[in-house]
Amino acid sequence: MTADPRKRVALLVEDEFEDADLAGTADLLRSSGLEVVLVGPIAGRAYHGRKGLAVTADLPAGKATVRDFDAVVIPGGWAPDRMRMRHAMTDLVRDMIAAGKPVAAIDRGAQLLISVKAVGGRTITCWPSIAIDVKNAGGRYVDRPVVEDGCVITARKADDVPHFAAAILKALGNLQPAS
Repeated sequence: MTADPRKRVALLVEDEFEDADLAGTADLLRSSGLEVVLVGPIAGRAYHGRKGLAVTADLPAGKATVRDFDAVVIPGGWAPDRMRMRHAMTDLVRDMIAAGKPVAAIDRGAQLLISVKAVGGRTITCWPSIAIDVKNAGGRYVDRPVVEDGCVITARKADDVPHFAAAILKALGNLQPAS
């Protein structure tokens, strides 16, 4: 089964993202028929991953609104630390959670969830080095490939991308990745 092509996912971009988190998740979501829109601080600007992948933002974060998207994805790497300094990105994530729409974070993407106060009382997985940050923010850290807690979906690392994408697709309507 493929996704409803009208479903749109905002994939946040900023320099120093984890290449496999971004590319792998985007590829799996697109192969299932979703429209993936790269949302960065500046549209048309190239953002570079930690391992050399370059992507260009389709839409500036300041123009992205909760009504434009069905879900938002936060890749890992060092990018989430930069993203949480961008008010438009934190506002979008906060608004999506408030609307009950899926917000998915992989690797260090949980840093952005911490910044928008979306971790308290939730079970979260993430890159192990920020597990203490999740705990300090009132979350329950677990070491699992993927965790779904309400509208928040989290994954540990690039190896977990297939599980992560499957959870996002499920949250968007019990969909499975295209084979």
